[in-house]
Amino acid sequence: MKKLGLIFKETSEKEIKTRLKNANSVFVVRYSGLSSPDITALRQSLKKNNADMLVAKNSVTRRAFKDSGFESLIALVVGPCGIVFAREEPVAASKALWDFAKAHENLKLEGGALKDKILAKNDIESLARLPSKEVLRAQAVMTLKSPITGFVMVLNQTLRKFVYCLDQIKKRKDAK
Repeated sequence: MKKLGLIFKETSEKEIKTRLKNANSVFVVRYSGLSSPDITALRQSLKKNNADMLVAKNSVTRRAFKDSGFESLIALVVGPCGIVFAREEPVAASKALWDFAKAHENLKLEGGALKDKILAKNDIESLARLPSKEVLRAQAVMTLKSPITGFVMVLNQTLRKFVYCLDQIKKRKDAK
C-alpha cells in the first residue's frame, strides 16, 4: 500500500501535466509575502481571464516540467512558487498578473512559456501591454474598412458636385 504523501505527489504531478497540455500559456510566479486574501484575490482575477493558479511542491513541479518538455522553466521554480495556466488568451492572463504585481510588490513574475516560446519578465510585460483580442479585431476591421469608406466618400462627393452643377444650370435657365 502506497503512503498518502506519495499518492498526493503523483496526483499533483498528473494534474500539472494535464494542465500543461491544455494550457495556451504558462507563467511561473513567486508569491512569498502575499497574504491569503491577496492570493485569493489573485486567483479570482485570473479566473475572470480564463486562467488559474496552482501551487505544488517544487520537486513535483520540476518533475512535471521535465516530463512535459518545459525544461527551461525548471530553473524558475525556486522557493514558494505558483504556476499560472492560461487556457485561452495569454494576453488577458498576463495583463491580470502584471496589474496584480504592480499593486502587490510581493508577487514576482519569474517567467513563462507561450506555446513553445520561453518568456522572460520583460516578455510578460510586453504581452500584458498588448490590446485584447477584441480590440485587435476592431482595429483590423477599421484598417480594412478605411480605404473602402474613403473610396465611397470620393464617389459620393463626385455625385454631389454633379447634382450641384445640374441644379445651378437649372437655376440659370429659370432666371432667364
